[in-house]
Amino acid sequence: MTRVWLMVLVVFCHEIFSNGVVTNISTRPSVVNVGAILAYKSIIGKVAKVAIEAAIEDVNSDPTVLAGTKIQLTMQDSNYNGFLGIVETLQFMEKDTVAIIGPLNSVTAHVISQISNELQVPLLSYSATDPTLSSLQFPFFVRTSQNDLFQMAAVAEIVDYYGWKEVIALYVDDDYGRNGIVALGDKLAEKRCKISYKAPMPSGATRDDITDVLIKVSLIESRIIIVHTYDGPGSMVLNLAKYLGMMESGFVWIATNWLSTILDTDSPLTSDVMDDFQGVITLRMYAPESKLKRKFISKWNNLTKGKSANVSFGLNTYGLYAYDTVWLLAHALDAFFNQGGVISFSNDSRLTELRGGSLRLDALNIFNGGNLLLKSILQVNMSGVTGPIKFTPDKDFINPAFEVINVIGTGFRRVGYWTNYSGLSVLPPEVLYTKPPNRSSANQRLYSVIWPGQTTQLPRGWAFSKNGRQLIIGVPTRVSYREFVSQAEGTNIFKGYWIDVFTAMKHGFTAALSLLPYAVPYKLVPFGDSRNNPSCTELVRSITTGVFDAAIGDIAITTDRTRMVDFTQPYIESGLVVVASVKELNSNAWAFLKPFTLMMWLVTAFFFLVIGGVIWFLERRTNEEFHGGGDSKKQVATALWFSFSTLFYAHKEKTDEPLTRCVLLIWLFVILIINSSYTASLTSILTVQQLSSPIKGIETLINSNDPIGYQQGSYARSYLVEELGIHESRLVPLNSAEDYAKALKDGPQRGGVVAVVDDRAYVELFLSTRCEFSIVGQEFTKAGWGFAFPRDSPLAIDMSTAILKLSENGDLQRIHDKWLMRSACTAQGTTTEVNQLQLKSFTGLFVVCWFACLLALIAHVIFLAWKFTSVPQRKSSIYERLHKLKNFKEFIKYVWGKEEKDIDPGSKRGVGEDVSTH
Repeated sequence: MTRVWLMVLVVFCHEIFSNGVVTNISTRPSVVNVGAILAYKSIIGKVAKVAIEAAIEDVNSDPTVLAGTKIQLTMQDSNYNGFLGIVETLQFMEKDTVAIIGPLNSVTAHVISQISNELQVPLLSYSATDPTLSSLQFPFFVRTSQNDLFQMAAVAEIVDYYGWKEVIALYVDDDYGRNGIVALGDKLAEKRCKISYKAPMPSGATRDDITDVLIKVSLIESRIIIVHTYDGPGSMVLNLAKYLGMMESGFVWIATNWLSTILDTDSPLTSDVMDDFQGVITLRMYAPESKLKRKFISKWNNLTKGKSANVSFGLNTYGLYAYDTVWLLAHALDAFFNQGGVISFSNDSRLTELRGGSLRLDALNIFNGGNLLLKSILQVNMSGVTGPIKFTPDKDFINPAFEVINVIGTGFRRVGYWTNYSGLSVLPPEVLYTKPPNRSSANQRLYSVIWPGQTTQLPRGWAFSKNGRQLIIGVPTRVSYREFVSQAEGTNIFKGYWIDVFTAMKHGFTAALSLLPYAVPYKLVPFGDSRNNPSCTELVRSITTGVFDAAIGDIAITTDRTRMVDFTQPYIESGLVVVASVKELNSNAWAFLKPFTLMMWLVTAFFFLVIGGVIWFLERRTNEEFHGGGDSKKQVATALWFSFSTLFYAHKEKTDEPLTRCVLLIWLFVILIINSSYTASLTSILTVQQLSSPIKGIETLINSNDPIGYQQGSYARSYLVEELGIHESRLVPLNSAEDYAKALKDGPQRGGVVAVVDDRAYVELFLSTRCEFSIVGQEFTKAGWGFAFPRDSPLAIDMSTAILKLSENGDLQRIHDKWLMRSACTAQGTTTEVNQLQLKSFTGLFVVCWFACLLALIAHVIFLAWKFTSVPQRKSSIYERLHKLKNFKEFIKYVWGKEEKDIDPGSKRGVGEDVSTH
C-alpha cells in the first residue's frame, strides 16, 4: 500500500509546473474534451461539420480505439471571423480542452496558434493550408491536409509543362493569399518562370473591387492567370472575367483547389454558373480509392439529410480530411494514454496576476501533457479515407498529390495527376510509387485540355496589352555600311537590310512581323551619336535596364550578350575574317610545277621507280621482254620505260604474271587520281587570277606585332583581346569602308594597319568594290546576327519562327540580294594563294600501293622457294635447303636465272632446273 501511495505522489509532483499549481488530474478518463472551430455557412465548414460529427460517432462507438474513453466534442461557429475564433479558443481553454480541431482559414490559424503554443494545446487544422504555418514558429499547429507549398509546386509544373514563362497572380490579400503566392513565386523561379504581375483583392472584395482588379489584369501582356482565393470571391472573379471578355480564346485560368471544392460540394451547378468556369484548370487534393473511402461516401447522403434546409450537399476533400483528423486524434490519444499520459492542467502564473478582471483570463490553463500528445499525434501511422496518414519530419503528410481537373461542359474531366514523387503524370500516384521516381521532361504528361473559348489549341500565353503602349525598339545608327540600316535625315523613317527583314515592306517581300499571328505596336528609336558606330553590347545592355523593349540591327549573338538578353534565330550567318592587301601573281615558265608540292613530286617519282623495279622482278624469269637477253642495262631501261609509260597508259610490254597484273591495276588507279588532280590544279593556276599576301590568316596576326584594324563598336575588339590574347595597343578602331581602304593601303609603315578583322557580312560588302583587298585564311569564328529581346520574352520565340519561315520561302535570301549583293569584284575568280596539292591528300593511295608491292614480292619469293625445293634432288623443307650458304647461293642463282619451261624431266639437270644464260 505504501508503494501505491508513493507512485501516486511521484506522478502528482511530476505534473506540477514551477510557475503554476495543478488544478485537475486523472489517468485514463472516461471523457476527454475536444473543441472544434468551424464556419457553418461556408462550403468547407458545412461539409466538415457533418464529417467531424460522423467521425466522433464512429470513434466513440468503436471500443478498440480508446478502450472505453469517449471524445466529447464542442463546436463553435466563428463564421470566418478571426476575432470570434480567438474568443472561442479562449473559451475552450477554460474547459480543460486537450486539442482543438480547426480553424478553417489560415488567418485565424496564425493567431490561434500563438495561444495554442502558450497553453500547449495541439491545434489540428484540415483546411489552414498556408505554407508559413511552419513547425518552427508554431510547434503546436498540426496541418492534417496538404500544404499549399505542394499545390503551388503543382501549379508551377503545369505552367512549365505548357512552356509558359510569365503568369499573373490574382489572390486575396490576407495571410492565406499572400503567403501562397510567395510560395508560387519560389516554385516558378525554380522552373525559370516568374509572376509578371500581382493582383491582390481585399478580403471582403465587392464586385466593383474585383472588376477594378480584372481591368488592370486585362492590360497586362501575360494571359496566364492564377487565382488563389476563397470559393465566394473566386466564383465572382470568373463570373466578372467572362463579362469582361477574359474567358475567350487566348486566356488561361488556373484556379487552386477552391474551385474543385465548389464542384464537389454544390454539384450539379446551374448552367449559368458552369458557363463561368468553362476551360478552367483547377487542382484537387488526391485521395486514392479504398474500401474505407467508398464506405464513407456511400453513407454521405444519409448524413447530410436535413443538415441544410432539406437539401443534401456533396462531399469534398476537406470533408475527407476532417473525418480523418478525428480518427488521427483518437489514435494519438490512445497512444498518449498507453505511454502513461494523464489529462492534467496547471494555472499560468503570468495570468493569475490578471485575476479579478471581467475577462477571467486567469481561468486559462496549461495542458501539462500537451508535448506528449503532440508527439503522439506526429507519430501516428494509419490508413484513413484519404489514404495512408503519416507525417514527415517537416510535419507534412507523406506522398502529397493533386488531381489536375479541366472544367468542360456540365462537369469536369481529370487530365492527370501531380505528385511530389514524379511530377505530372496520367498514372495514379499509387501506381507511380511502385516505380522509381522520374521527373524528366519526357516523363511529364497530361491529357489534352479544352481551354477557354472551347479550343484545344494551346494558348500562346501572352498578348500585347490593351493600354496602347508601343514596343520601344532600339536601332543602331551606323555611319558606315548604310545598306544595313540608315535613317532618313530629319525623320523617324528607317530603311535597310535589317528593317526589311523585321518590319512590313512595300517591295513584294514578306517581313518577319507580318508572319506573326498578331499585331505588334512598335516604335523604332535610333541608338548612337551618328558620328561613330555605336556599341551593340551597350545597345543590348539598354534592354536589361528597360530603356528599350527590343533591339534590331547588326547584333552578333555572342556568349556575353546571351547572358543579358534572348536572341531570335539568326537572320544572317557571319563570323570574323581577316582582310589584307593582296597582289596579283603572274604565271611563269615553271607554272606547270606548281600543282604539286616538292615532297609530292619526290614521292611520286620514287613510286615510279619502285613500281618499275617490282614489275621487272616479277616478270623477268618468265617474260622475255623484261629479261632483256641478260643485258642489265637493257633490263633497267625496259623497267623504267614501262613504269613511266603507265603515266600515259602507253606501255606496250605484255605482263604474264597474275601478281604483276594486281600490282599494275592498283598503280594505274593511283595514276588516274594523280593525273586528274594535276590537270584540275594546273587548269586553276593558269586560268584563275592568283593573289598573294604576306598575311596567311589570324595565326599570322597573333604571331606578329603589327597593328590590326577593327570596326568601331564591333565585338571583334573584345574577341581579339580576351580570346586571342592580342594586346590592346595593337588594335586600331576604324569607322567606315574608306577608313579600311586607307589604313590597309598605308600599311604599318605609314601609320596604317597590316590587316582588318571584321564580320564577313561587312567584309563581303567592302570587297565588292575594292579588288585590291581580299579575305586571307579561314573564317575563325562562327556567329550570326539576331534581334534581341528581354530574357524569357515570348516575342523572341515567335520572331524566331517567323525568321525560319522567311528563310524557307526564300524571302530572306531575296532581301539579302536586294541590299547586299554587289558584282564589281565578286564575279572575278580570285584566290589568295596557290592551292598546291599536298602529299597528305594522297597518302592513302601511296600506302595501299606500297603494301600491294610488298605483298606481291613476298608471295613471288615464296612461290620461287617452293619451286626450288620441289624437284626430286631437293626434296626437303625450304628451311633445310636454304639455311646452308651453298644452297642459299644456289637459290639466288635460281631466282636470278631465266626459267626454262620446256625441259625434259629425264634429263641430267632435272625438272625445274635452270639453264645458265651467262
